[in-house]
Amino acid sequence: MTTSTDTGIRQQRRLETAIPGPLSRELMTRKGAAVAAGVGTTMPVFAAAAGGGIVVDVDGNHLIDLGSGIAVTTVGASNPRVVAAVREQVEAFTHTCFMVTPYEGYVAVAESLNRLTPGDHDKRTALFNSGAEAVENAVKIARSHTGRHAVVVFDHAYHGRTNLTMAMTAKSMPYKHGFGPFASEVYRAPLSYPFRDGGLDGAEAARRALEVVEKQVGAANLAAMVIEPIQGEGGFIAPAPGFLPALAEWCRANGVVFVADEVQTGFARTGDWFACDHEGVVPDLIVTAKGIAGGLPLSAVTGRAEIMDAAHTGGLGGTYGGNPLACAAALAAIETIEQDGLVARAREIGALLTSRLRALADPRIGDVRGRGAMIAVELVRPGSLDPDPALAKAVAAAAHERGVIVLTCGTHGNVLRFLPPLTISDELLHDAMDVLAEALRA
Repeated sequence: MTTSTDTGIRQQRRLETAIPGPLSRELMTRKGAAVAAGVGTTMPVFAAAAGGGIVVDVDGNHLIDLGSGIAVTTVGASNPRVVAAVREQVEAFTHTCFMVTPYEGYVAVAESLNRLTPGDHDKRTALFNSGAEAVENAVKIARSHTGRHAVVVFDHAYHGRTNLTMAMTAKSMPYKHGFGPFASEVYRAPLSYPFRDGGLDGAEAARRALEVVEKQVGAANLAAMVIEPIQGEGGFIAPAPGFLPALAEWCRANGVVFVADEVQTGFARTGDWFACDHEGVVPDLIVTAKGIAGGLPLSAVTGRAEIMDAAHTGGLGGTYGGNPLACAAALAAIETIEQDGLVARAREIGALLTSRLRALADPRIGDVRGRGAMIAVELVRPGSLDPDPALAKAVAAAAHERGVIVLTCGTHGNVLRFLPPLTISDELLHDAMDVLAEALRA
């Protein structure tokens, strides 16, 4: 069955040319002559339009989107509410800088985030441009509040590409290699990784991590503990139940700011508004971006008023932070999630993907994991836990050739991750899973 979206894009996988087609090949040649070599691409195709669960390339190929621009176009790449809101705002004004002449949209987004994020305590929000920028500002705020300097992060973490967030990120290639030296006072603790922890439960994994923190850093020196409730680039690792609550409790007892980096997990992606909601964890600060604004650049730090207000006036901000177009898009995206039941839809997508992936019963699939529309398979050599990044790369490439956008991730590059828009149809998901099964067999 096929349907049409409000954007007029036929919701059906269709290949008009080989991947890549001639126009994409021509544009890739132009890219090589004009764009810095360090800017890579997952697929050698150039987008011309997108909507629902489909990306249309310049050669007319209709590709099933299981990436959402890395968890950004949660409400669709051309959601009608977002398009209308941005059009109205761009006709009014595109920029004034909130720090010069403020505007209501920024305040309205802050009010929405204060309402939606975990906990019913008094909150404040500050808006920025990117996830990395928001993570940096969360650390700044935590240091200002506590008067301490050290920051603890976790194995396999990804927090961004700025100097501080590179230090916080675990994976060297391609994110850190050759770019040091990095910011100091960043320490790393072991994560709960159920597939590789040999049965260690969440409480035991938390004790292991906190023992490292207490010995190597010391609570009295620690400003913030920053963690992704489900890791993104690190491999969609969901800690064992009890791990996150134990860390949050330890932070509260020791005056450490507990920061949840929900850049990839936020805004209905995991089948809850935020991944922390799954275990009722209430972070002191929560960092959001990606799915917040339907594809426009926006990020935020939201948290306890007494912590957020610790920074002096003028200490937070930026020229484009909380741009009026992005704020209009964010309000429309939030309305769409609430009005269209996309939190529940994420759970439906997760159930479908998990069922199809487990039914493959392939010995090279070591683990199927994740929550909601944030699902992954970890590929290993049969009969072992040894990562198989070559297989992950080959399967992704085969899926790409057949018209399905699939991303890889993981410290070893052996994880296939699935992040479809929440507006995608079941028909497209089943078609994509059929393609994946063919790719694995091949």
